[in-house]
Amino acid sequence: MSTHRHRHRTSVFTRLKRRWWVVPIVLVTVAAVAVAGVQFLGVGWFTSTVTALSGGCSERENLVIAADPSIAPGLTTVAKAFDEEKNNCTTTEIRSQDSADTAALFASGVGGDLDAWVPDSIAWLDRAASVATSLGRDAPDFEVGDFIASTPVVLATPASRASDFTSAPLAWATLLSGTVGTLLPDPESSAASLASLAQIKTVSSATDPRQFAGAMIELGKTIPQSTRAAFDTAGAATTPTVVVTTEQEVASYNESSPATPLIALYPADGTVALTYPFVGVADGTQETAPTATSGASAAGEVGTSNASRKLLAALAAAARSATEVFAAEGFRDADGGGALKIAGVLETPTAAKPSADAAVQIEILRAWSVLTLRSRLLVVIDVSGSMLDPANNGLRRIDVFQLAAGEALSKFSGEAELGVWVFSQNRVGTQDWEDLSPIAPLSDPAHVQQINGIVASLPDRAYGATGLFDTILAAVTRVKEEYDPAKVNSVLLITDGRNEDDNGIDLPTLLSNLKAIEDPTKPVPVILIGFGPDTDVDVMTQIAKSTGGAAYSAAVPEDLGKVLVDALSQRACRPNC
Repeated sequence: MSTHRHRHRTSVFTRLKRRWWVVPIVLVTVAAVAVAGVQFLGVGWFTSTVTALSGGCSERENLVIAADPSIAPGLTTVAKAFDEEKNNCTTTEIRSQDSADTAALFASGVGGDLDAWVPDSIAWLDRAASVATSLGRDAPDFEVGDFIASTPVVLATPASRASDFTSAPLAWATLLSGTVGTLLPDPESSAASLASLAQIKTVSSATDPRQFAGAMIELGKTIPQSTRAAFDTAGAATTPTVVVTTEQEVASYNESSPATPLIALYPADGTVALTYPFVGVADGTQETAPTATSGASAAGEVGTSNASRKLLAALAAAARSATEVFAAEGFRDADGGGALKIAGVLETPTAAKPSADAAVQIEILRAWSVLTLRSRLLVVIDVSGSMLDPANNGLRRIDVFQLAAGEALSKFSGEAELGVWVFSQNRVGTQDWEDLSPIAPLSDPAHVQQINGIVASLPDRAYGATGLFDTILAAVTRVKEEYDPAKVNSVLLITDGRNEDDNGIDLPTLLSNLKAIEDPTKPVPVILIGFGPDTDVDVMTQIAKSTGGAAYSAAVPEDLGKVLVDALSQRACRPNC
């Protein structure tokens, strides 16, 4: 298969030769003269016609370029003008395709017939390489050319609510603290969101990783399906709310004459820019997807010829210089300069640094993926009599737990599912546990109200000894029975003591039974959080490790929120954290 599929025409010269061979032999001499004249006239007419119709090109080079949807319209305009230039002899197709989708195709080795790619961030190239490696494939071979346009990351809010942000400067530290409602489109598909997380990390504590992890948990509670969906949500919000996006997306949105126009807010502590690289696709980077007639093409069969590379370089240069075309679409030039005359954004450019190193962004994305995994959690709370003992701050242990529980519950998104048991000893006959609320979505206000009512009633439920082992086995069994493979299924048990039920199973029996019901396809890790001086951390650790979970010790009950952040952030590394 050739590198490009050109359209070759059978010449008039050839067709006429085939027709004149049927002339009777007696007219050979006359026919020869006639043929020569017709051939001469025919070739001359055909050549001039083709030249007139194709700008001096007897053949045209087909170029196929994938472009992020944000820049595809402007690039289409540039490509059309480039194709019409005399002697370029190109037919360029611009395919509007999300950068995340294109990166995934290259990572899987099925890039199709693409000659070039214009993503909204160079970080996508490293993302494609990282995913390819994880799939056991060679990293795609890209040829990175010039940047052709840029746009800074901004925070957008409805123009009608702009006054909400005039009293205090809006900065990345504001997003870290969670003091302003923030909508973050999924960093898995949004380069602006991922770049903003990297910025938030730069202002977080260098010594306490929980601060940044906690911010990501909060931002991940509600993940808009798209930036446009986030704009709509912000427009309907009753409290000050911003959307992490780009200046170009704000400009483009406002140009569509929306009912609720937006205004771009520029972080007081500076921002970063997304720069759009023109990326050539090297030979061997892609395979052609199999078809019913052709089957799968071998790696390297589709590629970019030397002639195409020269044309692509020329097209990239044309795109880089087409600043007015891209400015009309809301872009700054490749170096971040140029004026914009579009409502909702600054006319003069704001200073913007390059976005964080791709390796840093990939590390953050991995952490985000773990922290935002949707949970299906059975929370099991110790309500033994010792929970009524005084804590070191004058309150009872159960009182302090109640205060911490509200903060802990707030860390889960509405997409999480949560149920509540309490335990002590002989709560229901000889059964040590009591099922107070089924595992159900926190998006249900009635379910959340029920859980809050249970937490409020905990002091009245406290009595008896601690029936720990029987309760753990029953909880793991219940979660396995109602297992949801689309979520992280687990048991979170909070206790201030050790097992005191002499009539129940002992530790070896518990560990043996947990081993017996172990199913790699249905993992249910047990996360144990102990607080107070009476917990047996060694026993808790043995139980946790047997299920692929973890044990944590909170020095005081107020640490419960911090420990929960650890429990969520370490889901990917257990049991070897």
